Amino acid sequence: MTAAQAPDPPIGQQRGQASIPRHIAIIMDGNGRWAAKRGLSRVAGHRAGAEAVRTALQSAADHGVEVLTLYAFSSENWRRSAEEIADLTALMRFYLERELKTIEKEGVRLRLIGDYAAFGPDLAGQLERAVERTKANTRLTLVVALNYGSQTEIAAAARRLATDAAAGTVDPATIDEAAIGARLETADLPPLDLLIRTSGEVRLSNFLLWQAAYSELLFLDTLWPDFDDRAFADALEQYASRQRRFGGR
Repeated sequence: MTAAQAPDPPIGQQRGQASIPRHIAIIMDGNGRWAAKRGLSRVAGHRAGAEAVRTALQSAADHGVEVLTLYAFSSENWRRSAEEIADLTALMRFYLERELKTIEKEGVRLRLIGDYAAFGPDLAGQLERAVERTKANTRLTLVVALNYGSQTEIAAAARRLATDAAAGTVDPATIDEAAIGARLETADLPPLDLLIRTSGEVRLSNFLLWQAAYSELLFLDTLWPDFDDRAFADALEQYASRQRRFGGR
């Protein structure tokens, strides 16, 4: 390969590692519209979206991101047709079986948030075994949100605090933001730096509401199956160009 043909270096090499977000979350939206534009079934769109997950995972690892959190199935997605839910569940099982060895080889640790037990004992057990097999990996943490809703997560944290207060182990007067954050499912992860949503929608859809309080938000017109390595790099460029003040001047 000649110098003229050489690919651009990762963003971290271009700007310095401090410009790379430690934790990125993505609302992967647009599979259905991508399929409709091509006269394909919705399940074909979801298959294409699953391939985009593989690309995003590789891009995140290559650029030095520590944590990538993906909104795979929201608690509201149960409102979809039984056929589409069955297709999504089957795809989840298929790609988990196909990709697990690659995830292990690439040093990716799998984490889950949300009530994934709702998918049934077989798939839940498969997911838990994947988590166990990858728990020692350190290159990148992939957090998959399954049957997840942020309001439910926050309410659960509040219930745990209320239980502790009733038991006398927590003084209600000392409850602050840190106390709530410590009881969220993401408590052991780095703060969320960048939240991306594809497909042109401009809302958070009950995803990481607490965690996104001071994250950078990026809403893209790109449909999720078209979110490739260049799109990932462009998102990092936009993040690097912003000034994060966290409420200061």
